[in-house]
Amino acid sequence: MQTILLTGVTGQVGWELWRALSPLGRVVALDNNALDLTDADAIRRAVSQHKPSLIVNPAAYTAVDRAEQERETAYAVNATAPAVLAEQAKGCGAILVHYSTDYVFDGAKPEPYVEEDTPNPLNAYGASKLAGEEAIRASGVRHLILRTSWVYGTRGHNFLLTMQRLMREREELRIVDDQVGAPTWSRLIAEATALILAQCLSPARGADRPEPWGTYHLTCSGATSWFGFAQAIAELGGHPTRLVPIPSSEYPTPARRPANSRLNNGKLARVFGLRLPDWREALRLCLDPDR
Repeated sequence: MQTILLTGVTGQVGWELWRALSPLGRVVALDNNALDLTDADAIRRAVSQHKPSLIVNPAAYTAVDRAEQERETAYAVNATAPAVLAEQAKGCGAILVHYSTDYVFDGAKPEPYVEEDTPNPLNAYGASKLAGEEAIRASGVRHLILRTSWVYGTRGHNFLLTMQRLMREREELRIVDDQVGAPTWSRLIAEATALILAQCLSPARGADRPEPWGTYHLTCSGATSWFGFAQAIAELGGHPTRLVPIPSSEYPTPARRPANSRLNNGKLARVFGLRLPDWREALRLCLDPDR
């Protein structure tokens, strides 16, 4: 049974991956206490100890605004750690799965971004994630880089949980309405990852089929603004809070955000036959108490 080394298991994607990956092998799930991703030697020791055939790295520094002041830490986790994981994975013949973000793009394109579009991050977080991508590609390791967007779930820190808390506390919320993307449930990211890997690792894949390694966009279908996302949360949760749409200029943040975060998932559908549901349906499933 193959060994799967999973980082960031207490994060919203990592937690879901722990369950989703278990049919594929023995999952060694490490949290930040068990594996400090700012310590390159600790990463090397972990890989050497567990000898995985698959490394899955959802761990990331995701505090977008704080990254403007904590660039060194953001780069250590989002750029240097993936570089070391790639180096170690190649050395032991493992496959590396890594997660990236819509924030590698500047949002100036009017259409959804495809994998071949040139990145141009607007903030330190996006730049650090792009540096991690580039290090993995440069290593020559067999890899999957899965770019996703607006990740939420029922644990951790995310827009859904923040909105649910604020809607309980306030009568009115002002929400940005000129940034557009696809809210994506962490569980669907994990389940899609497992399906992708099952295809990659299947003996039935056949030598005649092209190698699947590379970069893929992985988000829910459809798109909305943060205001539209908040509206859906309020409607599905029965919250009476009044929501007011505002432009980004009325809610300044230390880090600039792209106006267009939409990602084209066509490559994922062509290569793996996978297409995630519409973001509204995914949100309904996430909030369903009987799921």
